Amino acid sequence: MQASILIIYTGGTIGMVQNSKSGLLKPFDVENIMAQIPQLGSVNSKIEAISTRSPKDSANMRPSDWQEIGQLLFDNYEKHSGFVVLHGTDTMAYTTAALSFMFKNLSKPVIFTGSQLPIGHTRTDALENVMTAVEIALLQKNSVPIINEVCLYFGNKLFRGNCVTKISSQNFNAFDSPNLPPLVESKLDLEVNYSLLKASNSNKLNFNVALSEKVFVYKMHPSITEQQFSQTCAFVDFNVLILETYGSGTLFNNDWLLTELLKLRKKGVEIINISQCAYGNVSGLYEVSKYMDDLGVISGKGLTLEAAIAKSMCLMASETSKMNFKTLFITDLAGELS
Repeated sequence: MQASILIIYTGGTIGMVQNSKSGLLKPFDVENIMAQIPQLGSVNSKIEAISTRSPKDSANMRPSDWQEIGQLLFDNYEKHSGFVVLHGTDTMAYTTAALSFMFKNLSKPVIFTGSQLPIGHTRTDALENVMTAVEIALLQKNSVPIINEVCLYFGNKLFRGNCVTKISSQNFNAFDSPNLPPLVESKLDLEVNYSLLKASNSNKLNFNVALSEKVFVYKMHPSITEQQFSQTCAFVDFNVLILETYGSGTLFNNDWLLTELLKLRKKGVEIINISQCAYGNVSGLYEVSKYMDDLGVISGKGLTLEAAIAKSMCLMASETSKMNFKTLFITDLAGELS
């Protein structure tokens, strides 16, 4: 049977055109994109394309959009060999992280890509990104897809979707995976890092659409005052607090901060410690970090911020997972802790 790839357009720079009045870029439609990639006609595969209900700039993406994209993937899962999702770059890493946790038992590739320049631009990076994403989605070994997870392809590299973050608003190499090497690199040939790939599975695909939005991120810095922090904790409704701490997970140990964190823990709030550094892990090597361990603060290890948010949202949406939050959070659920 001939392989089949479904392209899903969600918006973003890749499909944008200039507004004739303002000169600013706005999302266009999937037909415009497909018309400008005639090279897809030479691919030895059936290519189909659809779009979300309202393609948008990725800055406007919300959890409801993750749910819509996931539902489109789930509804079309049996009809196609693989999927390429076109998405804006600004929040693409959030979407790929979320969908990596929303799906369980993927046995087909779901590859997100986009571009820094619109597809109609003379110097666009869109053509290479789309064509290579499609080529990777078609990779098989013994008639089984090589990639069977949510990934992000950009700048000649395929990254695990929950290990990637955007690092540049200007360069064509806009993404990086700080703590996990690329799964595939596009050179003269596609170089696959087989040791990092997930084993194929034949279990039934599961799509968990539920997400909790009661997750809050607080970036720690030396000038934070007791009033700022305490008022935030008092007036913002959250079940999970993600603290972006220094270096390997360190934090100042003022009495007032200890008191506020203790109040949150007594209220049942889960607190996660992730590093502001792109590379490395939360290790708790220093004495100033010990009191967080005593409070039951959860180490985010080497998670990206995007993955920490998405994982928390998925776990908090299920009562069963919520009850076992810490155990599940420190468990590698989708390759995020590899």
